[in-house]
Amino acid sequence: MRTPIIAGNWKLFKKSSEAVDLVMNLAPLVKSVGGVEIIVAPVFTVLATVKRAIAGSTIKLAAQDCFWEEEGAFTGEISPGMLVDAGCSHVIIGHSERRQYFGETNETVNRKSKAALAAGLTVLFCIGETLAEREADKTFDVLRTQVRDGLTGLTKENLARIAIAYEPVWAIGTGKTATEDQAQEAHAFIRGVVAELYDHPTADAIRILYGGSVKPENIKGLMAQSDIDGALVGGASLKADSFSAIVNYGA
Repeated sequence: MRTPIIAGNWKLFKKSSEAVDLVMNLAPLVKSVGGVEIIVAPVFTVLATVKRAIAGSTIKLAAQDCFWEEEGAFTGEISPGMLVDAGCSHVIIGHSERRQYFGETNETVNRKSKAALAAGLTVLFCIGETLAEREADKTFDVLRTQVRDGLTGLTKENLARIAIAYEPVWAIGTGKTATEDQAQEAHAFIRGVVAELYDHPTADAIRILYGGSVKPENIKGLMAQSDIDGALVGGASLKADSFSAIVNYGA
């Protein structure tokens, strides 16, 4: 059985006091949830503060990005080791907004993933097609390329600390969500690509999350699909009530 992951990507929201308030309100709402890995991903500046606030809770800490070098003359970057030092166990890599606005490529995603794994972090590895790509029937070509190039050089053992997050770009922040059938189809395809690249046991073990306007209203239907192993949640993770409702999808 694959343990589901519900991860909240806070994006560019929540200063220090707001971040603490959020996790302090969230923790009691999810403390009785079993069998679900709960993760929050605040901005860099509040990581250590949030880590202290979630001490003793079931909530884990992720960063939203990292660099592929541990140190050096790289102004403005954050290394994987620094994330570990701040208390992170996970890091999001390759989010569509990083690809769209900041020049992230499959190659840089691969380099960052290798560096994060070497530092002991678990990687939430993001992929997904744009609306234009879907309408041109290129969804599967895009996903295959992103998985293949993003995982280049990684071993089966490495994949034990990687979760893939499928995020159709057209559904992020738009209020649109892939239908349950669309999401399941994409997840099954991704699992098939991992099987081709590695083997079926590795593909069966890897967790694949859905991201793209996940809400309390649609989480149950998504989680009922055989190849969907959790969610990478955006806007709905910014309020304790809505995020806890998603975490408690099985209640």
